[in-house]
Amino acid sequence: MSEKFDAGLKLRKEVLGDAYVDRSINNANEFNKPLQQLVTEYCWGDVWQREGLDKKERSMINLAMISALNRPHELALHVRGALNNGLTPIQIREVLMQVAIYCGVPAAIDSFRIAMQIMEEEGIDLNNLKG
Repeated sequence: MSEKFDAGLKLRKEVLGDAYVDRSINNANEFNKPLQQLVTEYCWGDVWQREGLDKKERSMINLAMISALNRPHELALHVRGALNNGLTPIQIREVLMQVAIYCGVPAAIDSFRIAMQIMEEEGIDLNNLKG
């Protein structure tokens, strides 16, 4: 692989977790292996490595875009990633409130549901939020 792939793999694991990334890479077959390489090399090894936005800001943007695109599996993954990148539940909530206004209430309702499920799985008390 390339240096960009290696850098992307490291960051992808840091944000999304070793288990998820290892499963994605190890379960790749001849059909979807090129997609795994593309995502790792160019998404995580190039765009996510650029200066100008930090990981928290990139996570906020991803949450909004993925919510707007109605991609629940990716949203669940990126809620965990956002938490790993230091976003607080309040920040995640506020991103999803923006989604409600600019993308529509149905998109926000689904996104809130997914975000709450992930945060509960992570042991976050959603009735006692700070920061």
